[in-house]
Amino acid sequence: MKPAIEVHHVTKEYRLGTMQSLRQLATTAGARLLGRAAAGPAPFKALDDVSFTIQPGEVVGVIGHNGAGKSTLLKILSQITKPTSGHVKVNGRVAPLIEVGAGFVGEMTGRENVYLNGAILGMSRKEIARKFDEIVDFAEMEQFIDTPVKRYSSGMQVKLAFAVATSIESEILIMDEVLAVGDLAFQRKCFDLMEELIKRQGRTVLLVSHNIRQVERFCGRGLLLEHGLVSLDGPSKVVCDLFFARSQEQIQLRSAKLATTTGGGHLSDAIRNVQISLSDAFGVEASSVRQGESLAVTLTLEALRPLRKAVFAVGIHTPDLLYLAVDRSDSGLPSIDLPAGRHAVTCVIRNPPLLPGIYAIRASIVSGEIPTEDFYGENLKIFSIFARPGFPSGDMRGEGFISLDTIWDSKDRVFRQPIESLAS
Repeated sequence: MKPAIEVHHVTKEYRLGTMQSLRQLATTAGARLLGRAAAGPAPFKALDDVSFTIQPGEVVGVIGHNGAGKSTLLKILSQITKPTSGHVKVNGRVAPLIEVGAGFVGEMTGRENVYLNGAILGMSRKEIARKFDEIVDFAEMEQFIDTPVKRYSSGMQVKLAFAVATSIESEILIMDEVLAVGDLAFQRKCFDLMEELIKRQGRTVLLVSHNIRQVERFCGRGLLLEHGLVSLDGPSKVVCDLFFARSQEQIQLRSAKLATTTGGGHLSDAIRNVQISLSDAFGVEASSVRQGESLAVTLTLEALRPLRKAVFAVGIHTPDLLYLAVDRSDSGLPSIDLPAGRHAVTCVIRNPPLLPGIYAIRASIVSGEIPTEDFYGENLKIFSIFARPGFPSGDMRGEGFISLDTIWDSKDRVFRQPIESLAS
């Protein structure tokens, strides 16, 4: 079977513009007339010798920081632009969902723009007419379809454009940041459509997104681009974890600079030098722990004046700031009166039910009869959970973060007796 997409040693160069005086422009023009190469900045390589293949039915996510070359790659595959060197081969009809809605004309009605946008995307007038009602229904635009697009909200325009683009009967979908269109209900509809296209229709999909959770959910394979190079090509979970790890390195560097003045978070004038440390079940300082093992978080601080009724909080979140859990010191201790000076408070998280992955600590300190925030910080300490034999680590794509404490039974006992008796 032929690959759906073949990319062979593709390089894309751009010349970065610089401001020039009239004299410089004249000199450059003269050099060109004489057949001489004009001096200038070295070309910028948006892509640098990129090669990979995608098989029919594969769903591949492309991730990377801004400027890594993701959108350039999709534009080359969609034949919007050509590579400087190398070549690509696409076997099948392509539906490019890139800059959705960019071709809409404000003076034309929604109906007219459906036909125009469909034609731009390669659909025949007959094909558009056949799918017109389906497009309007999906976009929820029946009431406004004969209204000029200039009177649409930006969300309405994108919804209609998305409906047109996804109606193309193609073997290959190339998508660039299009799953966050419209309101929450419409986004849910888009996700359901993607499930249909991927799982039941078996489309080949290349998805670029800064929403790494979407890539983990929809894609079985990932490509990590860094400075125009393919840094990693592998299972989406592995690729996304590496991206998170690289991102956290940058966050920690910024946090280290911030810590020299604020302790790594936002401080009031009551305290300074807040530090966070982690240790494992044996009391050894650590940046990773085994799944199911306890983790101790210690906050040290210097109080510049007495703190009345101080309450500490420790939370865990994902690298993309999805809050998972939090606990406060007053859940197990009364509020604490701290005199001026250095202090340390430890929170032991017993057997955290986290699946293997990368996580971060956030913390806060409040004090006073009317609680006032003295400290708050996120991404204060990065740590990882790694798998331990005998513990569920999850084998489904995008399996989540929490290991559930469950009871499975194959003899239907769960429906014939109270659950409490099974747990005993």
